[in-house]
Amino acid sequence: MNLLLAGPFVIPLLGAGITLLLRRTPRSQQVAGVVTLAAVVADAAWLLSLTADGTVLTSHAGNWPAPLGITLVADPLAALLLTVSAVVLILVLLYAIGQDIGGLSRATPQTFHPLYLVLTAGVCLSFLAGDLFNLFVAFEVMLTASYALITQAPTRARVRASMIYTVVGLTSSILFLTGIALVYALVGTVNMADIAVKLDGAPDDLRMVLALLFLVVFGIKAAIVPMHFWLPDSYPVAITRISAIFAALLTKVAVYAIIRTQTLLFGGDDVSAVLLWIAIATMVVGIMGALVQDDINRIMSFALVSHIGFMIFGLALNTVAGIAGVMVYLVHHIVVQATMFLVNGLVRQFVGHTSLRSIRGLTAVSPALAIYFFLPAVSLAGIPPMSGFIAKVALFQAGVEVGGWLTWVAIGAGLLTSLLTLIAIFRVWTRAFWGTPLPDMLTARAELKRGPDAAGLRMMTATTGVMVAVGVLVALLGGPLVDLSFTAAHDLLDGGAYIEAVLPGGAS
Repeated sequence: MNLLLAGPFVIPLLGAGITLLLRRTPRSQQVAGVVTLAAVVADAAWLLSLTADGTVLTSHAGNWPAPLGITLVADPLAALLLTVSAVVLILVLLYAIGQDIGGLSRATPQTFHPLYLVLTAGVCLSFLAGDLFNLFVAFEVMLTASYALITQAPTRARVRASMIYTVVGLTSSILFLTGIALVYALVGTVNMADIAVKLDGAPDDLRMVLALLFLVVFGIKAAIVPMHFWLPDSYPVAITRISAIFAALLTKVAVYAIIRTQTLLFGGDDVSAVLLWIAIATMVVGIMGALVQDDINRIMSFALVSHIGFMIFGLALNTVAGIAGVMVYLVHHIVVQATMFLVNGLVRQFVGHTSLRSIRGLTAVSPALAIYFFLPAVSLAGIPPMSGFIAKVALFQAGVEVGGWLTWVAIGAGLLTSLLTLIAIFRVWTRAFWGTPLPDMLTARAELKRGPDAAGLRMMTATTGVMVAVGVLVALLGGPLVDLSFTAAHDLLDGGAYIEAVLPGGAS
């Protein structure tokens, strides 16, 4: 069990070392990267099968019992997000390999693979960490790799974006360490299960302060309004392989951390009203930003910010149905956001940019590309029967059950955001995919299909198609996904199974 829980973190780190040694043999490096992530997918899927019934698995490093030692914990929420993230990570890696074939990307493959696997290790450890300090370590591993990845194929815009991204990340990390120090000073432990037990006796005002502090820490990383300004300036300028994985996972890891800390440590009730206001502001401000953009990547980045608000809304309800809706939405959004940015990367290959001012007729240039855009886009807008519709219905039903004027305002904001998302998507469709293609677009397509880059383009297109299929599969498996989400949500709000698994017989 120790190896099974440590695998998603240790395997990528070993793979990073191997790919670094193979930096002079690109093909071997690519194979090593894919094999590494395939092992992570298998490990994560095994963990999901073991925890799907609500079982909580633990592993204590060096057999030191909690709360003294390092504890890794896998419950249904962690295992589900770990599995979905691993699948997306390996597909984006295959897309990146396609970019490298024939030189379709200006990134440096020799450094990309080790950094990508280190990023993977940080993402996986974030889901499995059983104490606040190792959660901090996981975030730093993930962010350190992302600082280097965002400057791959450097340009003036990318260097500027990386500076903003780095400063924001370091600020959040300082606040995170401050929060950990305050928690340790109050209860004398950083183990999350032990904190959950000991915080019950803490004064309400101190609990509120700590809950708000951790909300700010992870809210910065999740890009919730008003702490979202950095994301639309950072993600769109990164190369496709980087922006896709950042959009899919980095903000969702932060949302996961908000869910874990607010439910397990603070019970959720302390900041429910604050979360509802944040959800409303994030949904509306984000989608308003998307409507005024002329670049597809920036439109998708603002839409990403907006739809984080749906997850915060479900968490704010602090009910089993609400948390279950958040889990469904997380799975849907991880897959859809990765797909949208991969599609945008294909658009850039055909056209050279993603500005709506100089694109039209993409459907005629590549019918497959039009389908690849259309399916995840309508899912993002919540059109049935796609996964976005299932997730939104689950959240809105949970909101109706809770009631209250502020909840109804949040539901209204969610409906408005879904409508405006559809308008933003329709705008992209009519301006970029409809009409007669520009002559240079047809010329570029012909050159790509006949030139030395054809094999790489086919691999990128095929990988994007698989990602679209995964999104459709999420919708088809909506029933089992909802059932699993309810099981996980019940355990999250109860907390007893998690605490008992980590601290058998009670707290220290």
